[in-house]
Amino acid sequence: MTTPDELITHYGLEPLPREGGLFRRTWAGPERPDGRPEGSAIVVLLTADDFSALHRLPFDEIWHFYLGDPLQLLLLAPDGTATTPVLGPGPRSGRHVQLTVPAGTWMGARVAAGGAWSFFGCTMAPGFTYPDYEHGDAADLTARYPAQVALITGLCRP
Repeated sequence: MTTPDELITHYGLEPLPREGGLFRRTWAGPERPDGRPEGSAIVVLLTADDFSALHRLPFDEIWHFYLGDPLQLLLLAPDGTATTPVLGPGPRSGRHVQLTVPAGTWMGARVAAGGAWSFFGCTMAPGFTYPDYEHGDAADLTARYPAQVALITGLCRP
């Protein structure tokens, strides 16, 4: 069985600024004329004592489950709706091994209750650049999505 420490060593994972977890960029495509890569991919390790803070991006992002325990996501759509899909093994139980988060959707995640860690990846095309990242504000998001207050406050960092 693979352990989080083995993944950290093997991939050289480092803290993911502001968002949380440990990550490594594993691929960036050729640079486009605007300076952005054609595409990008990362791997991420989240443990039960951390979370991926609510954030949004201007392009679709595809999440891929690899190892460990299921990952509970919170997705807040621009139309005001919210969903809580689970990334993990067991598609017959409603989980996803791959999930596309549409552009402009607020997204955050944590290891599902009872789990210890989750190892997953995210892919974007065009590729990610740091100016793309918009960090979620708890006050703004709870005002817009009042039915999700508990989940939002648990997935926001100052």
